[in-house]
Amino acid sequence: MECATCSAGLDHCHGTLVLHFEAPPECTEPGCTDLGRARHLLIIDCRSVSGGCVCTETHLVSA
Repeated sequence: MECATCSAGLDHCHGTLVLHFEAPPECTEPGCTDLGRARHLLIIDCRSVSGGCVCTETHLVSA
């Protein structure tokens, strides 16, 4: 089975883009250097990262 986006020849990344409050975004795919949202099908907030994220400890979110 092949990724439909790969089959179509479209530029994309198979990693997850993690958006941070106080740092640049990062990707879980080793070697990914283009951190544009359009290239990533999966985008999460750093609060969703298993084990948490350092920037969520310093950034207070109002309830």
